[in-house]
Amino acid sequence: MISLYSRTCAECSKLITNNYSTSFSLGIRVFSSELRSPIYSIYGFVRFADEIVDTFHDKDKKTLLEEFKNETFKALERKVSFNPVLHTFQEVVHKYNIDFKHIEAFLKSMEMDLYDIEYDDDTLKEYIYGSAEVIGLMCLKVFCNGDETQYKSLEAYAKSLGSAFQKINFLRDMKSDFEERGRVYFPDIDLTNFSQEDKSRIEDDIQKEFDHALIGIQKLPRGAKLGVYIAYRYFISLFYKIKEAEASCILTKRIRINNGKKMYLLTSSAFKNKFGLL
Repeated sequence: MISLYSRTCAECSKLITNNYSTSFSLGIRVFSSELRSPIYSIYGFVRFADEIVDTFHDKDKKTLLEEFKNETFKALERKVSFNPVLHTFQEVVHKYNIDFKHIEAFLKSMEMDLYDIEYDDDTLKEYIYGSAEVIGLMCLKVFCNGDETQYKSLEAYAKSLGSAFQKINFLRDMKSDFEERGRVYFPDIDLTNFSQEDKSRIEDDIQKEFDHALIGIQKLPRGAKLGVYIAYRYFISLFYKIKEAEASCILTKRIRINNGKKMYLLTSSAFKNKFGLL
């Protein structure tokens, strides 16, 4: 039965999400039930593509990513795949009318990670749009479930949230991105002389995006609001922890939020939501 196959594929994407990201898993668990599976499916897709370019350094990553890209569009065309991640993703794309251009932009950003690019403002915007903003837009399509007026009204906020999340990841992973992958995403940054001024300039930009994104979170459909707010709380807590650190610290260790803090963020966010304080 195709339904059994589809449910099994969806469980694979759920497992991927739970194994790779405790923060996103916490947020997804409090979505209304009909939203959880499609969001797991989107995460599973983007996680595996990202894994190709970030992990398999002893393999031909260019060929692997090209094969993944080709299989993605075959799955979208055929509406079936025997790659479980791609099968459940194509179902979500067709059900929620996700724009193929968002998928193309995402895969383009993954391709950019294969090369030593010296980013300027334009290429950084292109990369962040494809690697983060379009993921927020895919999820927003699910949240709005066919309401295009609502989707259009929230589109800019979703892009701001995705961009802020990505820039925090850049700061958090600056050491490993540079040492293991040779990447420096922020333009005009010399990591041999990364200053407090450099760090503060980046943080000011992130703060503006968070402030804008929060307006949109408060306007999300009820079934999605709490889950997205929890992800926002997690990332902004990580952001504040990064802000407290010296610039030199960013280059020597990966700053984290411990599990106890994550649970506090979950319960306090649920409390605020219950009493209409979001």
